[in-house]
This record gives sequence, C-alpha cells and structure tokens, in this order.
Amino acid sequence: MQFQQLVYFVAVAETRHFTRAAEREHVAQPSLSQQIKALERELGAELFSRARGNIALTDAGEALLPLARRILADADTARLEVQELAQLRRGRVRLGATPSVCTGLLPAVLRAFHTAHPGIELLIEESGSLDLVRELARGVLDLALIALPLPPSAPALTTVELLTEDLVVVSSAGLPPPAGGREPAIADLRDEPMVMFRHGYDLRDLTVAACRAAGFEPVFTVEGGEMDAVLGFVRAGLGIAVVPAMVVDTAGPGLRATRLAGSPLRRTIALAHRTDVAPPRAARELKRMLVG
Repeated sequence: MQFQQLVYFVAVAETRHFTRAAEREHVAQPSLSQQIKALERELGAELFSRARGNIALTDAGEALLPLARRILADADTARLEVQELAQLRRGRVRLGATPSVCTGLLPAVLRAFHTAHPGIELLIEESGSLDLVRELARGVLDLALIALPLPPSAPALTTVELLTEDLVVVSSAGLPPPAGGREPAIADLRDEPMVMFRHGYDLRDLTVAACRAAGFEPVFTVEGGEMDAVLGFVRAGLGIAVVPAMVVDTAGPGLRATRLAGSPLRRTIALAHRTDVAPPRAARELKRMLVG
C-alpha cells in the first residue's frame, strides 16, 4: 500500500468523481484510476461501486476511508513537526553547567537564545563537571559547560574552550581578611578554615590540589555544599572558599573577594558534547551563540 494511493482514494471518495479527483490532485485521470485499481488488487476488495457512472463507496471503501484519512493526517502532522524542528520553531535543548557558570555566564546568552527562538524549551541541569561529563556519556544532556581538563575516564567528547577565569579567595566582609589584607599566596591559607564544595566539583579538586602542592592539607569547617550554600556559609563567617571571580559580582553583599598572589589559580571552561552523537539542531544553534 503506497501513500499516494491513499491520497487518490480519499480524493475520489470525497469528490465521488474520478476526473474531478484527478484535477484536484493535479494528476492525469488514467494514472489515478490505475493507482486505485492497484490498491484494490492489493487489498483484495473493490473500494468503489462504478454502476452507471455513479461513484459510491463499497463496504470495504467505507471501512478504509477513516483509516486513510487518519494516516494522511498523521503524515501531515509529522511533516509539520519536522519542519518546525528544522526551522527552530519547536524543540528542546538539555544543557548542563557548573553553578558558577549558571550564575555568571549563562543568563545573558540564554535570554538572547530565548528571544530568538521562543518555541525552544531549555532544560538546565546544574552540577559539578564530573557529574556533567557522566550525564553527557549517558545521553541525558545535549551540551555541557564543564571545566578542563577532562578526567581520564571521560568518554569521547568534543570540546570548545570558551573562557579562562581567575579564582579568588572569598571571605566574610564582617571578619578580618585573610593574610592581614594583603594578597595571599596559597601557602598563606594554611591556617584558614575552609568551606568546601561537595565531591564532583572541579573547584574542590583544584583547591585541594593547590593546597597540597603548597605543602599542607586544607582544614574544612563545612563541606558538601553547592555554590549558593558555600557562599552563604562564607558570608556567615564559617570559613573562606576559593571560587571563580565571576561569581562574586552576583553574590550580593557581605562577601569580600581577594586575589591570590604569585601564580594565580585559573580554570578553563569549555562547551562539550559527545563526539559520536550529533547534537540536535536547536542545541547546535545554542552552541553557536555560546561560542560566539
């Protein structure tokens, strides 16, 4: 059974005339008649009664007509759905990002994307880089903004570096600054209690590695928090934390940011997706805007 045969069948059923049906479908009448006969042979039943030039549906034709209309309607719906997706009128993007990036980088880009493509649904997952890499591997995310370098166990990912940002020491504005107010080196944080992110955050691994390279183990007063919680604990005076500079600008009052002396701590943020799976059309457009 061919799709075009159903189109011709419905046209004849609705016009009750082979010639008018052919004119409606812009096809020669003999070709339309041949397709109807081929359909009848395949189904093993006549679909039209052609007595004395009057065209009427047989019982088989009556049974087929609603089914044929449904098939044609579903095909038209599928065509419109695909066209809307291809033209970015509908669809979704599943984007993962670290909390600092969600706060500092994403809002302006997502606003611009939503303005340009209001029919695209944006699903945002906020987590640490290690968790986001795992979600990319599972196919849960289309894109993710993660910190480089990738862990050794990471799947094959395509990455585009977006920015390199400085990390700063953040402390409570109501307490004396670390290192007496001067720019501290990592070694100067030896006796400072720290508020630490949960496992899976690249900021945790980076901070701990820097402390160990300076010859000491950091002391945690609170650990296991997300970005907002960590900043809240620091604001309350529970300790200091090492965070991206971009976060401090939007963190609100009560915090003091101090740059690190010597070789500053930095991290590189990249946009990643699976190498073996092409991102959907909408995700590719968001990638273009983020890279731009």
